[in-house]
Amino acid sequence: MPPFHWTCPYCDRDTTITDSDYSVKNFDLSIYTSGGYRYFKSSMVVCPNPKCRNFTLSLSMYEYIYEKDQLGGRKWNVGKELQTWNLLPTSVAKVFPDYIPKPIRDNYLEACLIRDLSPKASATLSRRCLQGMIRHFWGIQKGRLVDEIDAIKDKTDASTWSAIDAVRKVGNIGAHMEKDIDVIVDVDPQEAQLLIGLIELLMKDWYIAKHDREERLKSIAALAAKKEIAKGAPKTV
Repeated sequence: MPPFHWTCPYCDRDTTITDSDYSVKNFDLSIYTSGGYRYFKSSMVVCPNPKCRNFTLSLSMYEYIYEKDQLGGRKWNVGKELQTWNLLPTSVAKVFPDYIPKPIRDNYLEACLIRDLSPKASATLSRRCLQGMIRHFWGIQKGRLVDEIDAIKDKTDASTWSAIDAVRKVGNIGAHMEKDIDVIVDVDPQEAQLLIGLIELLMKDWYIAKHDREERLKSIAALAAKKEIAKGAPKTV
């Protein structure tokens, strides 16, 4: 298959995957079920980074249909994809540094773990993760998330703030019962993943960017101090 872009969930390195790092095995189950026959594809991707070399493993299930062809005969055809399972790692979660508070990282990990099993609960956890980040990083605590998000409106750009508010709104679907209990608003895994993606972006833009900046400034200050000591040291003959 042609090379494709891939980001390693273990070392977070962007790379291009070729056939040497990618393996696929297809198989079908010949026993008829109430839903028909099923076709499966297992996929393994090995990180080409020599310092990593971890691998991902997934399994996808498809419809498998025995139908007529154009010549009047019959043949097997693979139908639509029905479900995909991430076997290794068990979720799409990235590994974030320990200086991000553990409760925030735990909520993020759980949101990733249940993304496919319960997208609505995943969205609720992303909402909770967002509130924890606003309270810890910005030092804002007003009781209601909507008020806390309003308080950082002048601290972020307009597109980021709109996305943050979107996490609150979608997360509310799982966090609060609708006034009309017969109204069911669903959240699908792709939508839950969009919210997870924003949480990852905010962790990088807020926590990691700040930490990296502080480390660079410390290095510059340490260099200046070293030069000052060198200036004051007596010259050797």
